[in-house]
Amino acid sequence: MIIKTFILPPIENNNYLIIDEVSKEAALIDCSSMSDDILLELKKQNAVLKHVLLTHGHFDHIGGLNNLPSETTVLLHSADKEWIEQVNTYLPMIGMPTMEIPKIDEYINDGDIIKLGDLEIKVIHTPGHTQGGVCFYVNNCLFSGDTIFKESIGRCDLPGGNFNQIVQSIEQKIFILPDNTIIYPGHGKSTTVAWEKSHNSYL
Repeated sequence: MIIKTFILPPIENNNYLIIDEVSKEAALIDCSSMSDDILLELKKQNAVLKHVLLTHGHFDHIGGLNNLPSETTVLLHSADKEWIEQVNTYLPMIGMPTMEIPKIDEYINDGDIIKLGDLEIKVIHTPGHTQGGVCFYVNNCLFSGDTIFKESIGRCDLPGGNFNQIVQSIEQKIFILPDNTIIYPGHGKSTTVAWEKSHNSYL
């Protein structure tokens, strides 16, 4: 499995391109911007972008959805559907231009397995930052979106946020993973389950 990280606007979001080395099928985890660098990496790897996997529906994770290759499908948890549909309610509040409402091709649920060549990506529903927040687990790697960061957690003061719920999600769904699981968050540096168990003061 190849993992490439692209740090993109509007809030230095981590966008992760994962590629199955045999089939050359790729998935992009979150899509702040469909940057030229991502397209160049796909071309370099001779890979096809099969899916965009959204960790949640906040505006800073969906900005590139209207510029995807035609063969790419977009997957999201249904509990965050409203964030997509109402994105233009929030964008002007933060001084950003409105956008065409992106199309979601498939809604995913806790425990779903997404096939990417020989890779199996497990959906883990982790509400708390948003009600539809999910993490994606594959090959001892957890792509956590804004659920957990290095020594921090996602904010819970926006609509759909709940502090007790996000703590429960992390303790019951992330901390049960192997200690050496690498956590790739939506912002900031990567970490591990073991490190967060010992150093995350929110938990």
